[in-house]
Amino acid sequence: MLHVVLFQPEIPQNTGNIGRTCAITESRLHLVYPLGFEIRDKHLKRSGMDYWHNLDIRHHDNWEAFKASPDGPDRLFLMTTKGSRSYWDMEYKDGDGLVLGREGSGAPGWMHDEVGEDRRIRVPIYNDTLRSLNLATSAGIAIYEVMRQLRG
Repeated sequence: MLHVVLFQPEIPQNTGNIGRTCAITESRLHLVYPLGFEIRDKHLKRSGMDYWHNLDIRHHDNWEAFKASPDGPDRLFLMTTKGSRSYWDMEYKDGDGLVLGREGSGAPGWMHDEVGEDRRIRVPIYNDTLRSLNLATSAGIAIYEVMRQLRG
C-alpha cells in the first residue's frame, strides 16, 4: 500500500483530486491538520468527494499525531522543489509514503531535516522560469510512478 500524506493542505480542489487518485489506486490518504478548508466544502465535493466513500483516509490533529499513528507509512519521501533527486530515481517499497506540503509555502524546514536529503524528491521542471506544478498534478504523477513500480 502507498500512503499519501497531505501536510496542512490549503486548497480543497487539490485535496479532492488527490483523494480521488488515492481511491482509484487504493492508496491511503493521510490529512495532517489544520486544513485550510472544511472537508464538506462544496469545491472538495466537486473535485472528488463522490469518491470519498471509497477512500481509505486517516485524519491527524498534527504532525506528531501522524507520526505516532500505527497505520502510517514505513518510510517517507518528501516531494519538494528543494529535492536533490527526481521521483523517477527512487526505488519505492510497499508501505512507503509520499508527503506533500502546503500549496502556498511547501513543507517547513524542520520536515526537510526530519525526512533527510536522500528522501527529498522533486518533479523535474524543464522551464526554469516556472516554480512548480500544481500540488494535485505532482501528487498524481508520483503516485502513478509508485504504482508502476509496485504493481507494474
